[in-house]
Amino acid sequence: MVTAPAGGRIVRAPRLIAATALLAAGVLPLGVLLVRAFADSWRAPALLPQRWGTRGFDVALGEGPGSALVTSAAVALVTTLAALVIAWPAARVLGERRLRHPVPVFLLLALPLLVPPYAVGTGLTEWFLRLGLTGTLAGLVLAHLVVVLPYAVLLLLSGFGPDLRGLEEMGRAAGLSGLQRLRWVTLAVARPTVAATALLSFLVSWSQYGTSLAVAPARPTLPVVLLPFVGADPQAAAALSLLFLAPALVALVVTVRAMRPGP
Repeated sequence: MVTAPAGGRIVRAPRLIAATALLAAGVLPLGVLLVRAFADSWRAPALLPQRWGTRGFDVALGEGPGSALVTSAAVALVTTLAALVIAWPAARVLGERRLRHPVPVFLLLALPLLVPPYAVGTGLTEWFLRLGLTGTLAGLVLAHLVVVLPYAVLLLLSGFGPDLRGLEEMGRAAGLSGLQRLRWVTLAVARPTVAATALLSFLVSWSQYGTSLAVAPARPTLPVVLLPFVGADPQAAAALSLLFLAPALVALVVTVRAMRPGP
C-alpha cells in the first residue's frame, strides 16, 4: 500500500515534465510576443519594457494592414469553401478506389507542392494578366486553390470508403432521398474529416505569402504586409503576428467543436 503511490508518482513524473515543457514551449513565445506588442520602449538590458503602449496595434490596425487583414480573411474563407466543393467529388472517387490507376492522379495533385509558391504565383501571373485577374480577389482565390486543393483532396479522401458507401446504401434502402442521405449519413459520418480538411485549407490559404505576392502585389494579404515590419518595426510586427494568430486559433476551436461526436 505504501509503494504503489510512490511508483505511481514515479510513472507520472515524466509525463508531468513533458506536459510542462510542451506548455512552456507554446506559452512562453506567445508571452514574449504579447509583451513586445505593447512595448513602446524596450531597450537592453532591461527585462521589461520601459514604456508600455498601444502604438503597435495602432499601426497594425491602420489603413494598410487593416485592409490586408480583411483581404486575407475573405480570400481564406472563399478558398476554403471552394476547395471543399471541388475536392469532394475527386476525394470520393479516390477514396472509394474507383480508379484502376490512381498513382498518376496523386502525382498530378502533388505537382504544385513540389514547386516554391512564388514560382507557382509567377507562372499564374502571366495567365492572370491576360484574363484580367491580377490584383483581384478572384485571382488570389484561384492562386490559393492551386496550393490548397492537393491538401484538401488528400485529407478528404480518408473520409470515404466502403464503410460509408455501405451506410449510404442502407439509407437508400430505408427510403431516404439523396439530400437526406447527404445530411444524415454522409455528412454525419464524414464530419470530423470535413472539419479537419476545412481547417487545413483555411490555414494554408491564410498563410500564403509567395503566391499572394506574385499574383496580387497591389492587393497585399496579411503575410505580405507583416514581413517588412519584422526588421523595420518589431513592435508593429508583434502586434500583426498576434492578429495573424487570432483567426487561426478561432478556426482551430471551431474545428475541434465540429469534430466532437453528437448531433
